[in-house]
Amino acid sequence: MPNAANAMACSKRHRLSLNEPHVMGILNVTPDSFSDGGRHAVGDAALRRAEEMLREGASIIDVGGESTRPGAAAVGVQQELDRVVPIVERLTCELGALVSVDTSAAEVMTAVAAAGAGMINDVRSLRRPGALEAAAASGLPICLMHMVGEPDNMQNDPCYERPIEEEVVIFLEQQITRCRNAGIAAERLLVDPGFGFAKTLAHNLRLMNRLEYLQRLGYPMLVGTSRKGMIGRALSREVDERLYGGLALTSLAVSKGAWIIRTHDVAASADAVGMTRAVLKEGK
Repeated sequence: MPNAANAMACSKRHRLSLNEPHVMGILNVTPDSFSDGGRHAVGDAALRRAEEMLREGASIIDVGGESTRPGAAAVGVQQELDRVVPIVERLTCELGALVSVDTSAAEVMTAVAAAGAGMINDVRSLRRPGALEAAAASGLPICLMHMVGEPDNMQNDPCYERPIEEEVVIFLEQQITRCRNAGIAAERLLVDPGFGFAKTLAHNLRLMNRLEYLQRLGYPMLVGTSRKGMIGRALSREVDERLYGGLALTSLAVSKGAWIIRTHDVAASADAVGMTRAVLKEGK
């Protein structure tokens, strides 16, 4: 089992040290994103947005061609390929960016690895047919996330037998075992507690409060709370009013062991991460 502080996310073109936290900028290439309404869905607009996020401090650009917001409908594989692959090619070739692809489809994993992607970020933890095998063959780092059900039903009264932090750890341990049995090296794995996925507000708040519990897994942790419903419900804020609540969660996550922060708001999040780390490193 790797030590999170010394783990590396590697691809043929990039080597990303996780000795310091990193910011992952979200680039949705879907017309139905809950947060940006598809403003960066195609071509030059997507490229400009990625370039802006890199200037603001993003180390990774996370490209998604299928919305996974609560209630979202599934997207066909060919449609996802058409949305994602050209963007990955442009980001890697024109910007030299380290690109993560938010996908659960085996065919997409294979295609984006060939197109130059440096990481797979799967909200379904490689549970779709062929995904485990495709991810293993890609040679890329893989982020495994906790989610029960599917986006179109995951928020239908989610409930658990154990405290949520224990449920998340048990689930992720199972997915890690599947990956290791499929020949995926421990150094290629990251974990994501899945804030907002199959969780009530109470689940999300408790999970953040006890996030350090996930460090027992021994894998680098990615956290994404940007503009999510937990902020809206806790603070009575609409999607475009959730920045400050999100920054508070970012600082908490870093203080509790997160190494990658996935966000729409890169510049502000990079400052929050940097300031939090400066305080944590004081006296060391």
